[in-house]
Amino acid sequence: MKANHLTTKLLILITITIITGILYLFLGIDWDILEYQLQSRVRKLILMLLVGGAIGTSVIIFQAITVNRLLTPSMMGLDAVYMFVKVLLIFVFGVQSIAVTNLYLNFALTLVAMILFALLLFQVIFKYGNFSVYFILLIGVILGTFFRSITGFIELVINPEEFLAVQSSMFANFNASNEKLVAVCGVVLIALIIVTIIILPYLDVLLLGKAQAINLGVNYTRVTRLLMIMVAVLTAIATALVGPITFLGLLTVNVAHEIMKTYEHKFLLPATILLSWISLFSAEWIVEHLFEATTEVSILINLVGGTYFIYLLISRRNAQ
Repeated sequence: MKANHLTTKLLILITITIITGILYLFLGIDWDILEYQLQSRVRKLILMLLVGGAIGTSVIIFQAITVNRLLTPSMMGLDAVYMFVKVLLIFVFGVQSIAVTNLYLNFALTLVAMILFALLLFQVIFKYGNFSVYFILLIGVILGTFFRSITGFIELVINPEEFLAVQSSMFANFNASNEKLVAVCGVVLIALIIVTIIILPYLDVLLLGKAQAINLGVNYTRVTRLLMIMVAVLTAIATALVGPITFLGLLTVNVAHEIMKTYEHKFLLPATILLSWISLFSAEWIVEHLFEATTEVSILINLVGGTYFIYLLISRRNAQ
C-alpha cells in the first residue's frame, strides 16, 4: 500500500516535470522567430536534463555514504576543485596549450584531480574521522573558500585573454555551455545512472551506518571508494557543462525526502532528479523572462537553496 502511494507521488512529479518542461519551451515564445527560439530552448532543455540528472544522482550517492542530509558534493568543495584545476591549467600551460584547447583532455585532467580529491576527502574525514556534521560542514566551507580564493587570485595574475577564457565558467550559464562535451557527458551520465540503479540496495544498506553495512556483508571500503569516484565524475559532468550550482543538490534532495517520506533510494533517486529538472526549468524561465537574462541561474537557485539550508540548520539545532 505504501509503495503504491509513493509511486503515485512519483507519477505526480513526472507530470509536473513534463508540464514545466513544455511551459519552458513554449511560454513567452516569439512565434515570428519560432524555429530559432525553439532550437535554442531545446538545446538548453537537453543541458538541463543532463545537469539535473548528474546533480541529483551525485547528491543521493554522497548522502548515502555520509549518512547525512546536510552534506552534498558541492558543500564539500568538489565543484570548487573543478574550477581551481581548470584555471590552474591555464595559468601553468597557457590558454593556447593542448591541455586547455583540447576539451576532452582538459576534462580528463580536471576529472582525475576531482577523483583524487574525493578519495582523499573520504579517507581523511568520512572513513577515519568521527566528527559532528557541523564540523564537517565547516571543513567543507573552508575547503570551498580555500579553492575559490586561490582560483580568484590566479584570475588576478593571468592576462586578460586567459581571464576571458575562464570567466564564463565561473557561474552556471546554459548559454555558454561546452556543446562538444554534451554527447560524451550524456553517454557517461546514462551509464552512471544505470550503475546507480543497479546498486540502489547497497545505498539503502549504507544508510544504516558503516558497522551495520559491514555486518550485512558489504565490502565497505571498496563500495564507498567506487561511489566516491562516481560522485566525482557526476559533479565534473554538471560543472563542465554549465558551471557550478552549489545549492541545487541540497535543495532538491531534502525536498524529495519531505515529499516521499521514505529512505528507500528507489523512490528518492527519481524524485530528486525530477525535482532538479523542475527547479532548473523554472529558474531558467524566470531568469530569461522576469530578469531578462540580467542574472545567472546559479544565483537564483543559490539564493533559494541557501535560504533553505539556513532553515535546515536552524530546524536541526532546535530538534536537538
